[in-house]
Amino acid sequence: MLSDSIVVLTGAGISAESGLRTFRDNNGLWEQHRVEEVATPEAFESNPERVYRFYNDRRAQLAEPAIQPNPAHLALAELEKACSGEFLLVTQNVDDLHQRAGTRNIIPMHGQLRQARCLRSGEVTEIVTDLDASNRCDCCQPPAPMRPNIVWFGEIPLQMDRIQQALCQADLFIAIGTSGQVYPAAGFAALAAECGAHTVELNLEKTGGTFEQGFYGKATEVVPDFINRLLGGADVG
Repeated sequence: MLSDSIVVLTGAGISAESGLRTFRDNNGLWEQHRVEEVATPEAFESNPERVYRFYNDRRAQLAEPAIQPNPAHLALAELEKACSGEFLLVTQNVDDLHQRAGTRNIIPMHGQLRQARCLRSGEVTEIVTDLDASNRCDCCQPPAPMRPNIVWFGEIPLQMDRIQQALCQADLFIAIGTSGQVYPAAGFAALAAECGAHTVELNLEKTGGTFEQGFYGKATEVVPDFINRLLGGADVG
């Protein structure tokens, strides 16, 4: 059993190998939309129908039978089971593949596709069907409209206080499949290192972040291999 306290950060690279489109192309467009058109509070206010449709399409893709947790997701669930210390997985992804793989202690810092949030109370409910302006919450009287439970640009990621506390108490920090360019997540490795954690990057290629170790290749290969060595007692310090 691992007694270390572990924090894992995952990004789009881990879900891409499950067949999920990242939605952002080389020009920065999301499904031919500018970010400002579909991923900001202002976009939702000016054209809610377009924003609802964008996230409905993403939710529909997540429901496709072919979209399943891959070996990287499964290996992280096994790491959590083997960890007798504190374990926290923080994901920038809005899919539910980590949860489906079996990870329990998880913070989706950018929200979840399969959730809706009441515009009045902020209460979150599960949703697997399309969401539009006709949907109403169950928490208010009269019932209020709902929005996708997604953290848009200009909004504060979820549970930042808990994340920062975990980073400061971690013995090991692992970043997987993330570009290291979007803050605040891009600063997690530096904070963890400053607090004494050993930092490791598992990615398709090296990023600009400063890590003590790095292993590069497909997430479905690199992540299970690293975790198998970690569980086998390999020194990662």
